[in-house]
Amino acid sequence: MGEVLIVDDNVGVCRILHSVVEEMGHHADYVRTLGQAMKTLASGSYDVVLLDVHMPDGNGLDLLPRIRETKDSPEVIIITGKADPNGAELAIKSGAWDYLQKPLSLNTVVLPLKRVLQYRKASQNGPNPTVALKLDGIIGRSKQMQTCFDALARSAAGESPVLITGETGTGKELFARACHHNSPRSDQSFITVDCAAMPETLVESMLFGHKKGAFTGANRSQPGLIEQAHGGTLFLDEVGELPDSMQKAFLRVLQENRFRPVGGQKELRSDFRLISATNRNLDRMVDQGRFRKDLIYRLRGQTIELSPLRCRPDDIKDLVLFYSAKLCERHGVETKGISPDFLEAVLAYPWPGNVRELIHSVESALAEVAYAPTLIVNQLPVHIRVHLARASVEQSVAPNADSRTPERPGSADPLPTYKALRESVLHRAEKEYLREVMVTSQGAIQEACRISDLGRTRLYSLLKKHGISRVGWDSPAFSV
Repeated sequence: MGEVLIVDDNVGVCRILHSVVEEMGHHADYVRTLGQAMKTLASGSYDVVLLDVHMPDGNGLDLLPRIRETKDSPEVIIITGKADPNGAELAIKSGAWDYLQKPLSLNTVVLPLKRVLQYRKASQNGPNPTVALKLDGIIGRSKQMQTCFDALARSAAGESPVLITGETGTGKELFARACHHNSPRSDQSFITVDCAAMPETLVESMLFGHKKGAFTGANRSQPGLIEQAHGGTLFLDEVGELPDSMQKAFLRVLQENRFRPVGGQKELRSDFRLISATNRNLDRMVDQGRFRKDLIYRLRGQTIELSPLRCRPDDIKDLVLFYSAKLCERHGVETKGISPDFLEAVLAYPWPGNVRELIHSVESALAEVAYAPTLIVNQLPVHIRVHLARASVEQSVAPNADSRTPERPGSADPLPTYKALRESVLHRAEKEYLREVMVTSQGAIQEACRISDLGRTRLYSLLKKHGISRVGWDSPAFSV
C-alpha cells in the first residue's frame, strides 16, 4: 500500500483527491499549507506528494527541491489551477514526476498515480546494487553533484547517446571521460572531437578521414576520428559549434553507423558510443535555425546537467583542498595549509569561470606563495580580490541614506520627485568621484586639482561638503 500526501489549500480538492487515493487501495493524508507539509513529511513516510503551486504561504515549486531531499525522497506530482509553460519546465527540471492542470479528471490523476506508485514499489523491492564509480578527480558532495553522479551511473551502464550540458568550466569533459571509463567500453578508445577548434574546411576530412589523392596535399590515406572510435566512445565537445554543413552528414552516421571517407568509393562501418557536450542552449539554436532538430533527438538519449559552481558552494572547500594537494605534488613542493581568510574569500566569490577558474586561481596562489607553508587571501589573483573588495564596500555603504534607491509604485515609500532623485544621484556620483580622485592622487591636493581640473578652493569646498578628509591618505590605516 502506498502513502500519499496531498498539499492543497482548497479543502474540497483535498477531500476529492483523498477519496481517489483511498479507492485505489492506498493511504492518504492532506494538509493545507506548505509549512504543514514540511512538518508532516519530517514526521511521516510518504511515497508521493500531490503538490499545489499557489499556496497561502508560498509557491509550491519553490518547495519541490526540499521535498525531494527529505528522508524518503518522495516523488512529486504538481497540480495547479494556473498552468504555466515556464512553471512546467521548472517543475520537471526540479525533479517533479508530472505536472497536472486543474480541473482534474479521474483518469488524469489515477494514471500517473498508478505509474509512480508502481515505480516506487519496484525501486524498493528490486535489486539496487551500489555502483562504485571511477570519478577520476571529479570532486563534490553537494546534493547537485550527487544527482549528477546518479545520472552518470545510469548513463555509463547503457549504450544510448549522452548529452552533457553546463556552463564553461563545469567539468563536462571530465564527466564524459568518467562515463566512458565506467562503461562496458572502458578498455577501448576514447576519441575527442573539439567541434569549436576544427577548421570548417577540414571538418569532413578530420571526422570521416580521406583517401590518398582526395585533395591537394593528401599524400596518403588517413583514418578519421569516427573510424578511430570504433569499439569505443566518440566525444563531441562543444557540439553546438558543429558547422551546418556537417550536421546533416553526421546525422546519417548516427542513424546508420556508416560513413564514407573523403575520396573513398565505399562506406565503412564504425561501432561507437556517442557522448556530446555543450554550453549552448541547443533548443534555442533550433528555434533560430542554427541547429538541426532531428540531430538533437539523436544526441539527447540521456542528459547530464552540470550545475555551476556558484550553485554548489558546499563543494568549494573540497575542491580547494584536493587541487592544492594535487598541484603541490605535481610541482614537487610540500602540501600547503589553507588559511581561514583564504577559504572565506573563495566561498564569497561567485566563480563565473566555475571549477576551471577555481583550479587556475589555486595554481596562481601556489605560484605566489613560493615556499611559505600556508595559502592566504593575498595570493589570490587580483581580479578576485578586487571583486571581493568592491562587494564589501558596496555592502557597507548600502544602508546609508544617500545610497537609497527609489521604491517601486505601491510600496511603503513613495517615489521621490525628479529633482530629489537627480540631486541624490549626483550627490552619490560626486562623492564617489572625489574618493577616487583622492585615492589616485594619494591625498596630494595639487595632483588632485590636476586630475579633476578643479581649483584648490573648489576642491576643498567639495571635500568638506562630502566629509572627505585628506588627512591620513598616505597612512596604511586611513579611513574615509
